[in-house]
Amino acid sequence: MPNESIYRIRFVSQGDVYELYARSVDSSRLYAFVEVADIIFGERSEILVDPSEEKLKAEFEGVKRTYVPMHAVIRIDEVVQEGQNRIVGKGEGGTVTPFPMPAQPKGRD
Repeated sequence: MPNESIYRIRFVSQGDVYELYARSVDSSRLYAFVEVADIIFGERSEILVDPSEEKLKAEFEGVKRTYVPMHAVIRIDEVVQEGQNRIVGKGEGGTVTPFPMPAQPKGRD
């Protein structure tokens, strides 16, 4: 496979900032979503295990592609080599400002 592209995707999910490496990123047929496919999980032979990578590995186990809401995407970079998938930190209180969402209608009693 000559020069297969690798992408680093940063997005906010449930208050956490995720950083994933994938081989395919594209606009989705689903309106306002980014399609991320072929997520790369490096096989590490180290004794030390990063708990955030293990959490992501479990969360995305068996997932062929995931659809990230466009307003949750912070950045997408094409990189030279893959890195470690991780949960970077909390989106709250940092420099990431979430896109304003419309107020949810209250249920009728």
